[in-house]
Amino acid sequence: MSGETLATLAIALGASWASGLNPYAAVLVMGGAQTLGLVSLPHDLQVLGSPWVLAAATVLFALNFLADKIPLVDSLNDVLHTFVRIPAGALLAFGAADQFGPEVATIAGLLGGTLAAGSHIAKAGTRSLINTSPEPFSNIAASLAEDGLVIGGLLLALAHPITFLCLLALFVVALIWLLPKLVRLALVPFRRMAGRRQEP
Repeated sequence: MSGETLATLAIALGASWASGLNPYAAVLVMGGAQTLGLVSLPHDLQVLGSPWVLAAATVLFALNFLADKIPLVDSLNDVLHTFVRIPAGALLAFGAADQFGPEVATIAGLLGGTLAAGSHIAKAGTRSLINTSPEPFSNIAASLAEDGLVIGGLLLALAHPITFLCLLALFVVALIWLLPKLVRLALVPFRRMAGRRQEP
């Protein structure tokens, strides 16, 4: 596998993984790197460097940044973003791999959507547990750590694709093992709401 193919694979999978956590940060990191000339993204992703795209991503990132720090709002935000993070991961992976043909791009989109779903469930599950704490500081710390993880992970994917892919493989293995527990945690807020409705 050539270096260019590995770099594209890292971008496709990195963007998908990051989208499951924060798609706006993913767009800002990749688009910013493209604009600054630090990297040449695949052709279909070069639009991320557009000032309009970056401006929209900045506004959405700021709104998400605030919502992510308030426990009850954060849980609702995670539910709503199920319909944003997973499709965004699939689209970014598709765009990164489109240069290799429609078949490869379609497979990449499917894998990207699946990976985004995995990281989204991991985020929603762990945050559901953290949100049970009455103090806001653990929630804020977790949110900042997630943003830092997205930024650092994508920069690693762009600069050192092989290292990133190895770490991503470890993440996938851990996620498969933890998935049942994370799904149960992600459903905690809904069970509580259902319990309150049943109370006389």
